[in-house]
Parts: sequence; structure tokens; C-alpha cells
Amino acid sequence: MDIIYNGISKISNFLRDFILLFGSLEFVLGIMMSFNGNTGLFISSYLWCINSWNIRSGYDWFYANEGNIQSIKLELKDSIYTRRVLYLEIRGQGAIPLTCTDENLNPRETEQKAVELAYFLRVPIKVF
Repeated sequence: MDIIYNGISKISNFLRDFILLFGSLEFVLGIMMSFNGNTGLFISSYLWCINSWNIRSGYDWFYANEGNIQSIKLELKDSIYTRRVLYLEIRGQGAIPLTCTDENLNPRETEQKAVELAYFLRVPIKVF
């Protein structure tokens, strides 16, 4: 089974990088602010490289028949900030989050994902 991460290639990150790039270019044009502009250009080029190389994306392989997957954990917190996160509990490594905290799925979608994954991996679901 592969777990695919989206990485950081989101529209909001590209928008942030454009704003940083053009803001830095404006500072470079001014004599007093050229140091800030050069620093901004360096940070902007770093962020553009991260986005173009698609760093922090990829997939992990987990083999269900090896028995290293213990369970699927479902964390439900209903307070001021509602939080629903799926974790994959692996023997010897602890719990690995499978859903982002900013995904904001409704309870039915979260439970459906947990059930499908637990059925596929043939492991129990733990709710906490």
C-alpha cells in the first residue's frame, strides 16, 4: 500500500512566493533597502527551488503481511478547534499521521477513510 503526500505544491504557496519575489525586487531598487531586497531574493529563490523540486512529497510502502501495522487510530476532538486525524500505528515506530490537520473533513468522511483503510490492512480501529 502506498501513502501519497501532497507535498507543499499548493496555490497559496505559489502566491506567497510571487509576493515575496516581487516585493524583494522592489526593495533591491531602493538604495537604503537593498540589503533587505537581496535577503528577500535569496529566500524567494530558496522557496521556488523547494516548490519546483517538489520536496516533502512522495510515498511510503507499508506491507500488511509483515505484521508491523498494529492499528488505525482515529483522533476526534470536538472543542473550539475541531480536530479529526487518522494515524497509522506501527510496531516500534509509534503513530504516523495520515491526514493533515488543515484538511478539516467532516466526521462521516473521516470515519469512512478509517474503515476503508482498516478493512484493506485487516487491522482494528482505535478511537481516542
